[in-house]
Amino acid sequence: MFIKKCLSVKMLSTILPPRIGLIFFIFFQLLVPDALFAKGKQAVKIAYLTQTQKVLPALSNLDPIIENKGVSGAELAIEDNNTTGEYTKQQFSLEKFIVPLDGNVANIFNQKIAKKYAYVVTNLAPDLTNTVADLAEAKDVLLLDVATVDDALRNKECRVNVLHLLPSRAMRADALAQYMMKKRWTKWFLVIGNTKEDKLFAEAIKLSAKKFNMNIVQEKIWEHTFDARRTAQSDVAVFTQLDEDYDVLVVADEQGQFGEYLDYRTWIPRPIMGTQGLVATSWHRTHEQWGATQIQNRFKEKAGRWMEEEDYGAYLAVRAIGEAATRTKSNDLQPIKDYLLSDQFALQGYKGTSLSFRSWDHQLRQPVLLAAPRSLVAVAPIEGFLHPKTELDTLGYDQPETTCKWGKSSE
Repeated sequence: MFIKKCLSVKMLSTILPPRIGLIFFIFFQLLVPDALFAKGKQAVKIAYLTQTQKVLPALSNLDPIIENKGVSGAELAIEDNNTTGEYTKQQFSLEKFIVPLDGNVANIFNQKIAKKYAYVVTNLAPDLTNTVADLAEAKDVLLLDVATVDDALRNKECRVNVLHLLPSRAMRADALAQYMMKKRWTKWFLVIGNTKEDKLFAEAIKLSAKKFNMNIVQEKIWEHTFDARRTAQSDVAVFTQLDEDYDVLVVADEQGQFGEYLDYRTWIPRPIMGTQGLVATSWHRTHEQWGATQIQNRFKEKAGRWMEEEDYGAYLAVRAIGEAATRTKSNDLQPIKDYLLSDQFALQGYKGTSLSFRSWDHQLRQPVLLAAPRSLVAVAPIEGFLHPKTELDTLGYDQPETTCKWGKSSE
């Protein structure tokens, strides 16, 4: 009945004078609720779960303080999904659940998400990610992790109901190592911060050095102050004065407490890489190739800022669901999950090649950008690094190396 009325309105708008007919038709569309136009479409409901985090002060006043990274990327992806949904008769929706800093994430999941949503994009700390994954109510839910980079969550602490969208620390370290190998910078000086995350990144760097036959000539823990003036004037020069020469200084400072002070202040002039200087990342504002400029501009118009890694991860997560739902013509969990982990799944990620999930650890295989603050330097895998299946698997843990239980059992 409603369709007949719509057709009548369209016919009437063609009978009336052109300008009046157009105004009449637009006025009718504005009055009719969107829900009526969506009637008859297959609904794909997605939840977005995050917790407010204590925002750390920026190292520089030039750096903006950004809260709620990720949400805008998910919202942009919903728009893209629904553009395709107009042709596939599918309607995608996103419901956001932002837990306060002192709130209970598990309770919110059980009370508001479980049994209502089959797909949940999670922007949570590593421990909370697995806490949610282990809930009884999460057994029949697919979690798409857009925040963690921990290698443990892709190995011994892996969960069968979690997909990981951001590159792991191992993937980032391998990307840097490939570039340094190409440049023949084989001798590294490793500087490590004092946080747990810094030590985890340092471990990934050490594994990459061993994997690509590089030599860490010395490693040091940064134990000086984080006072910029004092550090710049004296500490860095003395700290980096070694008995043995090195090609590159690799820094592990994920919180950004001291890494920015190193450049131009070392005892001998050497490039800085790692968490500062040349960084390995899934997304960067300097990236412009393969349609990246268009999505950068669309995101900036929507959010009023540059796209961050969490935004990109959330965008990919929602788009992955949309791609799988479109291809399977279903909104059911099992066929969509099966397709996401199949060899047929291919996701456009604006990096020159299709992205897909590794069956052995549920990590999204993808190129890793190597970027300086104001320029894109390279994209890994670097040319010349080969693999029997895909060069993307030269980054991070390949299937023979995984310690994820179902990855090992499928060999």
